[in-house]
Amino acid sequence: MVNIILCGGSGTRLWPISRTLLPKQFVKLFNKKSLFQLTVERNSKICDSQFIVSNGEQYFLAIDQLEELNEINNKYLLEPIGRNTAPAIALTCFALPKDEIVFVTPSDHLIKNEIEYQKVVKKAIDLAKEDYLVTFGIKPTSPETGFGYIETDSISKSFDIYDGLDVLCFKEKPNFQLASAYLEENIFLEKNNLTNKYHWNSGMFCFKVEVFLEELKKYSPEIYETSLSAYNNANKDELIRIKHNDMLNIPEDSIDYAVMEKSTKVKVVPSDIDWNDVGSFDALYEELAKDKNGNTYNSNHIFIGSKNNLIFGNERKIATIDIEDLIIIDTGDALLISKKGSSQKVKEVVSKIKQLGNGLHDIHLTGHRPWGTYTILEDANGYKIKRIEVKPNSRLSLQSHKFRNEHWVVVSGVATINLEDKVFKLKENESTYIKAGDRHRLANETDEPLIIIEAQVGEYTGEDDIIRYDDDYKRENNA
Repeated sequence: MVNIILCGGSGTRLWPISRTLLPKQFVKLFNKKSLFQLTVERNSKICDSQFIVSNGEQYFLAIDQLEELNEINNKYLLEPIGRNTAPAIALTCFALPKDEIVFVTPSDHLIKNEIEYQKVVKKAIDLAKEDYLVTFGIKPTSPETGFGYIETDSISKSFDIYDGLDVLCFKEKPNFQLASAYLEENIFLEKNNLTNKYHWNSGMFCFKVEVFLEELKKYSPEIYETSLSAYNNANKDELIRIKHNDMLNIPEDSIDYAVMEKSTKVKVVPSDIDWNDVGSFDALYEELAKDKNGNTYNSNHIFIGSKNNLIFGNERKIATIDIEDLIIIDTGDALLISKKGSSQKVKEVVSKIKQLGNGLHDIHLTGHRPWGTYTILEDANGYKIKRIEVKPNSRLSLQSHKFRNEHWVVVSGVATINLEDKVFKLKENESTYIKAGDRHRLANETDEPLIIIEAQVGEYTGEDDIIRYDDDYKRENNA
């Protein structure tokens, strides 16, 4: 069985921890591991391999985090733009044998009851072998308005519910009153020894490749045909790269709308697996360890008379006095303060930030690149100062800039510099100067990290001031 891991997401709901170029699935929130890493660890116990669907930036994040887990033999499909889950799954399925069973999962969910998880997945596999499209219904624990629901038939608990329940309909995200009614009906049914009728839609699926593609072709033929064309036209070397215009031609739709809500082959496996999609800071608070005062553990937090707060910040001391039930998120370049219970409105904050055009929704002070990282130390009108770390045996693209000059000073390691027609090395405390328009490349040809300080001076120092001539990672100009 192949685990298709969907790594899309814009990182808006946990801003400013999560950003477009470092969405929540790659942020290390739980015992120095990310939700993506926990997903891989969990599913590698029940799947033979992973097939990871992401964009170009997330691909390199995934590679780095998989190397930390010593998981290196994976397949990848890169989407230039997102078109929702139906095209993402279809494109991946075209690359697999028709009789292969796939287990489709998001990369950003937390599941703590792994024993029950393995049990429900095993039942889903059995149903998939019988040509069913299987989804997993999570037992609701509260009148949640942020999830879609699945309504199923209700049967006696004396029957094996793991054999799957028939779907009556999929429900949109309800208001609080309707969600409360769903929960009340479930409680009534349980008191009468019947199974729940309403389940949270987990976004996880299990089916044969051939069955899914047949149902997609039947109910969403345009998605099927354009996805097939895009796959056939893709670059397929060490990974599958879908071309931008081909991806743009595919209608945008979720697997729920495109297939699951229309097919007659759907079964739901009820899943009481201690599941959390960590879709808000309120949800994150519930999962993090807390002290006796109900504050999340943070070595930078100094408090007097404060309790039941989510405190996140690794760079500065955070002092609180006599506050309760707050969310305080400090990331160096942004500070978020919210009442608990209101954190779903973070998306509205991100919308306002996008209008400002300052890039705060996209990237942290530290940006991750396939060759290493850079950290912005200072950014002002006319200049920017960065700390750049290049991984061993890695190099940046051959590039030039239109608006800025650059000064490089080596802090540690040995830098190999390509500057116009010259190649030379710089050691600790040595420096060089690159004029605007000069073709240049920074490389680390050693087995140790290279650290430099870069001072940019010019009328514009944005990350998109780059003309790329050659790149080991096949990136576009502004990536």
